[in-house]
Amino acid sequence: MLEELRITGLGVIDDATLPLDSGLTVITGETGAGKTMVVAGLGLLFGGRADAGRVRADPGRAVIEGRLRCSGRVAKAVAARVSEAGAEPDEDGSVLLARSVSAEGRSRAHVGGRSVPVGVLADIGARVLAVHGQSDQMRLLQPVEQLATLDRYAGADHEKLLAHYREVFAAWRRHDAELAERRANARERNQRADLLRLGLAEIGQVDPQPGEDVELRALAQRLEHTEGLRAAVAAAQQALAGDADDPTAGTDASALLGAARHELDAQAEVDEALGELSGRIEQAARLVSDVAGELASYAADLDADPARLAQVHERRAALRALTRKYAEDVDGVLAWADDAQRQLAELDSSDETLAALEAERDRLADEVAELAGRLAVSRREAAQRFGVAVSAELTGLAMPHAKVVARVLARPVTAEAPTATVEGAPAGAGPDGADEVELQLIPHPGAPALPVQRGASGGELSRVMLAVEVVFAGAGGPPTLVFDEVDAGVGGEAAVEIGRRLAMLARRHQVLVVTHLPQVAAFADRHLVVQKGSSGSVTTSGVRVVEDSERARELARMLAGLPNSDLGVAHAEELLAMARSGRGRRR
Repeated sequence: MLEELRITGLGVIDDATLPLDSGLTVITGETGAGKTMVVAGLGLLFGGRADAGRVRADPGRAVIEGRLRCSGRVAKAVAARVSEAGAEPDEDGSVLLARSVSAEGRSRAHVGGRSVPVGVLADIGARVLAVHGQSDQMRLLQPVEQLATLDRYAGADHEKLLAHYREVFAAWRRHDAELAERRANARERNQRADLLRLGLAEIGQVDPQPGEDVELRALAQRLEHTEGLRAAVAAAQQALAGDADDPTAGTDASALLGAARHELDAQAEVDEALGELSGRIEQAARLVSDVAGELASYAADLDADPARLAQVHERRAALRALTRKYAEDVDGVLAWADDAQRQLAELDSSDETLAALEAERDRLADEVAELAGRLAVSRREAAQRFGVAVSAELTGLAMPHAKVVARVLARPVTAEAPTATVEGAPAGAGPDGADEVELQLIPHPGAPALPVQRGASGGELSRVMLAVEVVFAGAGGPPTLVFDEVDAGVGGEAAVEIGRRLAMLARRHQVLVVTHLPQVAAFADRHLVVQKGSSGSVTTSGVRVVEDSERARELARMLAGLPNSDLGVAHAEELLAMARSGRGRRR
């Protein structure tokens, strides 16, 4: 749940702190005091769109901070997202969230004191918070939202089936688009494929090997400078090991090392250190001997054959012809060939390839149709349960004779998508199945079933929305629910029943309600009042918790605008007593 919310510099709010708790918290206040800014602040805190127009000129930046504490599966999901973002919860397990918006529109987000993308706040918000206001009622009137509402209610197995359907439908659409593109651009594809085949044939004829150009360059240098290399090797070998054909040619390194060792060995008995140095000279002599032997082998392998040099030049010319066309070196040429092979597979528009692609597309279409039929059956079963559950809630919201029906209709068949069979009738498959959903309201027996946007008044629509939320709450959902004046257009007994339902909802959820109805506010576990300062803005002390007599005076103000009227306060106290005795009681 959200333990605390602080808002500074947003709309009419200068600096306000809202202490929050579990259960039902109501937020009341005069018109223009800033109640709606509380909901706007919550939206910003959980990744909503920033509106620079709401930022106060002084201090020129709006900051919203909140402390979140979760439990169970939600806590694990939030902790995982926080950790993924590189942040950490506090030692007590809570998470500090912050969002700032400048007057220029720049926005920053922080989680656990660490700067993060705004999307991280949105991801956390999707797991912990659901906000319902009059705009949400408008969304509920859209067929797409009604379909999504039913899918969320249908349960985990249905959501898995829907996810699998979407994967298969996306695969079918990819294959269908690829097949159409291959057929439409067959000529261009074939021309491109011919060019690639010519290049591959040329490369295959030369058959370059990895690193071959580097090896041939080194070999060519040796063949071109054979005589100079042989002379250098002979001189070096003579300096190291002497001339076997002319012992008088001079003293070599091996002879000098031998003489040095002989001199040291003669005095080793006098000083052991000379014996150690003599051993090191022996090691040097072996190393000189090894190098001399390797030089002899190198000289023997030197090849001055002009024919071999011509072959190397010819091979290098063939490789250069490839590198001029396809890449800077032989390894790049081989990489081009690998890529060309891949492109050929993608460009293949042969009859065999098109037939195989068409067969796979048709197989996927059949699977789409089969899954769409299963989705339709699942939705119809969920729609029946959903309608019964929402209608039962409306009975307790002073609409005892009203019924909500979730009608699942077949989508029109189109030539562009697979056709599913639902209850023996054809239906056109789409990204979310072959169904359309329409929420209908029957206000009383004998009345026709009409779409909720046509059959419900403003007050009835508010109650339908609340009934839907109560039903969702029974099936899980986010732990914190926010209602922004969803009781607009409602009064009397219906208002009392809305308050009672919100109190029941608060048994399993943290519920925050912005309301203008005293009948709703009377059911609160905690009552916060947003109060205007004398300057017309909300100061630090503008949000306060009211209890006992202060709460009765606030309800009296909401009832008749007379917070100090004895009669009004008495009426408010009666309303509070009714709420305390009637919490959770169903009519």
